Amino acid sequence: MTAVLVAAGAFLMTLIGGFVAQRTGDRRHLVLGFAAGLMLGVVAFDLLPEAIHQAPGEVHGVPQALLMFAAGFLTIHVVERAVAIHRGHEGEYAEHTHGHRPGHAHTAGHQGVGMTAALALVGHSVMDGFAIGAAFQAGTTVGTVVAIAVVAHDFADGFNTYTITRLYGNNRRRALTLLAADALAPVSGAAITLAFTIPEHLLGLYLGFFSGFLLYLATSDILPEAHSPHPSRSTLLCTVAGVGFMWLVIGFAT
Repeated sequence: MTAVLVAAGAFLMTLIGGFVAQRTGDRRHLVLGFAAGLMLGVVAFDLLPEAIHQAPGEVHGVPQALLMFAAGFLTIHVVERAVAIHRGHEGEYAEHTHGHRPGHAHTAGHQGVGMTAALALVGHSVMDGFAIGAAFQAGTTVGTVVAIAVVAHDFADGFNTYTITRLYGNNRRRALTLLAADALAPVSGAAITLAFTIPEHLLGLYLGFFSGFLLYLATSDILPEAHSPHPSRSTLLCTVAGVGFMWLVIGFAT
């Protein structure tokens, strides 16, 4: 039951992250740059190391978690190509995105990709809650450390859930609905551990796959979108700050 109560803190942090994301106004390029940095930091300092730790087995000399990482990256790349989100030439990207209002960077026909990405974040948040519950089963000290890390980076989850949903043209109501689902997800995940646990190996494979998915979104969609209308040093600094922030959060929590 302690794990569920701690997960309620993640619920609040997720909502706060989403609230900050929707209050950005004309500073959207800075927010997107910071969001990309947060996503890169989560992948590099949290998800991938944990995935490799939980699924260390190798296939032809490569850790299974890293194979799933590549599979996640390629899966979202194929999906985006299939729905023709990106133009045939990189030079058209600025023309394709410049001048769109926040949340309208892509046409309505591509809203499903934004929802898929947000739902993937919701799934990750379920795993966050599950991680809290499993850690408390291992001991109070382990549970506390994991809880601090999860609650801290659930701010980024809420921030990214709202940002990604709106980035692909979904309306504010849909973005808020997915934000609410993302906020409830850690509590649900923690509650699951009261009944049963997911095998560690499968959890590691999932984290590897999700890492690739998240990295693609950060580097192929969010960063170009941030720099296209506002090619400025401040956007780059926000990205570096996002990575640094996650480094500090995860470093203090471990």
